Amino acid sequence: MLKIFKSFGGYIEIPQVEQECWVNVVEPTPAEVLRLQEDFGFPADLIQDILDVDERSRYEVDDDWELIILRIPIENTNSENGVPYYTVPLGIININGVTITLCSTQNEVLPIEQAALYRGQSQQLIHDELNFIFKLFIRSGNTYLRYLKRINHQTTQIENELERSIRNQELNKLLKMEKCLVYFTTSLKGNELVLARLNNSFRKKLTELNEDLLEDAMIENRQALEMAQVYSDIQSGRMDAFASVISNNLNSVMKQLTSVSIILMIPTLISSLYGMNVPNGFERSLWAFPAILVASLMLAGLGIYFFRKRDWF
Repeated sequence: MLKIFKSFGGYIEIPQVEQECWVNVVEPTPAEVLRLQEDFGFPADLIQDILDVDERSRYEVDDDWELIILRIPIENTNSENGVPYYTVPLGIININGVTITLCSTQNEVLPIEQAALYRGQSQQLIHDELNFIFKLFIRSGNTYLRYLKRINHQTTQIENELERSIRNQELNKLLKMEKCLVYFTTSLKGNELVLARLNNSFRKKLTELNEDLLEDAMIENRQALEMAQVYSDIQSGRMDAFASVISNNLNSVMKQLTSVSIILMIPTLISSLYGMNVPNGFERSLWAFPAILVASLMLAGLGIYFFRKRDWF
């Protein structure tokens, strides 16, 4: 989907490109990719880089264009087939006086259906391209923080389930959460390097407002990175701890099953001895069967008492 706006805030959508406009492209079709190349002069190799889900964060400058790639978080609505959260590249390119944002996936940082991102928020009005870029980094950092809180909440729920379970399903869920944190940590580190390079490149031409925004973007990104690293460390320890918990739960179940087997073996042994086709002294007794049954039950009861005393059952 491709939309053209007169300004960075996305207030007014226009049909054709003009100077200082903003073009937002999400999940581009082959026709829209071709339009980016022909109408905007967007290099084909840059488009492929941005659409590559494994592309790293970076900042590049050429004679005709300026490119920034940051990685943004995405919530997977079909997490049964993958991790609940992951990251994808978001490209920001300025070419021939036009600013283009390009992403291969629907996202919350630049939702295509919510064009006027800052309408009604005078304190967040966008004044220029740098202002727009830094606000995107801030929005990305806020989105990371929001998803990290969700991950922590979901992990706590899985932990409560795991305390009562001996299945591998909960461990698999924890493993997916750990992968999410690894994705977030790696992406946030790349974004931090891009922000540091932007700080060095634009230091001389930053206005006071943009300087404050850049500092806010770096703080938000650093906070998200530190939170992701802390959660990742906790998650690693939790995985090891709950692997031991599952092993202990399994040992407890096996101990109970073994105790039951031993107790059931007592009447089975007595029945086997007196069921053999050899003289045993009870062949002609009318009370043989009741006596053997009572003896078996009494010995089984003694076995249960003994196992409970030792806390084996």
